[in-house]
Amino acid sequence: MERVADTNSLRLASLDLLRLIAALAVVCFHYLFRGPITGDIHAGYPAAAPFAIYGYLGVSLFFLISGFVITWSAEGRTWQEFAVARFVRLYPGFLVCMTLTFVVLSIAGDPRFPTNVSTYIANLSIFARVFGRPSMDGVYWSIMIEIVFYGWVAALIFAGAFQRWKLAIVAIWLVISAANELFFENTAIRALLITGYAPFFAFGILSQQVVAKGHSPAGLILLAAAILLSCQTIRFDEGWMQEHYGMAVSYTSLVAANGVVFGIFTGALLIRSIVPPSKTVLMLGGLTYPLYLLHQYIGYVSLNALAPLIGRHAAFLVVLSAVLLASFLIWRFIETPLRKPLIRALMSGMGQIAPGGSVRARRKSTVAPT
Repeated sequence: MERVADTNSLRLASLDLLRLIAALAVVCFHYLFRGPITGDIHAGYPAAAPFAIYGYLGVSLFFLISGFVITWSAEGRTWQEFAVARFVRLYPGFLVCMTLTFVVLSIAGDPRFPTNVSTYIANLSIFARVFGRPSMDGVYWSIMIEIVFYGWVAALIFAGAFQRWKLAIVAIWLVISAANELFFENTAIRALLITGYAPFFAFGILSQQVVAKGHSPAGLILLAAAILLSCQTIRFDEGWMQEHYGMAVSYTSLVAANGVVFGIFTGALLIRSIVPPSKTVLMLGGLTYPLYLLHQYIGYVSLNALAPLIGRHAAFLVVLSAVLLASFLIWRFIETPLRKPLIRALMSGMGQIAPGGSVRARRKSTVAPT
């Protein structure tokens, strides 16, 4: 379980707060822009929509944070310890939130968000689309990308290559990503190596290297390459918006917004010693994951039910408050109490299957995994 301590805490409080900002940006994107423009939400928020449209970049911010935190959390761990920590961090919360979404959508019976038992069963794997079923909620696509990233990190830890050849691995990944995104556009490579989002994960990995070991010419060049490649990959966003929403932010504006995302992330790292850790910050960072998983489809049907009764603005505040409260309860009474016992049980089970495979933590980092 993640700890709260003094200035020597194993957490970066600034990244906890940044996670919450990223999640709220995505919530605003869905409630204030995407939902109304696609017809999933009846009420519109025209004054907020021009700003909320940029909220989807909160996902890019999540990938930057993930690259940093996952890299640091991998230090001194066996691949089994890393895999168990990731499973415990992701799956219990996912299972609870997915089940709640299933229950709410089943009760609501909205034809725009159909679900059934077979869809629920397929979603137990997180990768429901592999089985030809829709995800229980639209936001799950990014969780699948995160898991692919974790899988590669675990494989590289197993091979003894992740910490030893980190910069070389990142360089090769960026070259492959650039080649695929600029020239080949191979769907299989894009899915397997998440080339469309590699610049964000890579920048996070490289930032961890700078924070932990200082900068090097090779590291700085790769950081710049990641930013430049991200400016190219967001061209996909422009076309996707035009196709799905009938409108798009200009490429110039997207590049500027993308720069702001990288700037916010870098700023959070620069002020890491200024933002003190606390129980409140830990709570705010902790509720981010269930908030992300719960908000979209549950929020859509809730806003549609409440807006005619209390008005669209009041409905927005009520629904946002409700999903924040639900997220806090899941974090406080389900995720947090389960984490340590579940890690112990899984590590014990893996040790029995493969004696000697479990190694006591040897981590020397200054940031705990999240």
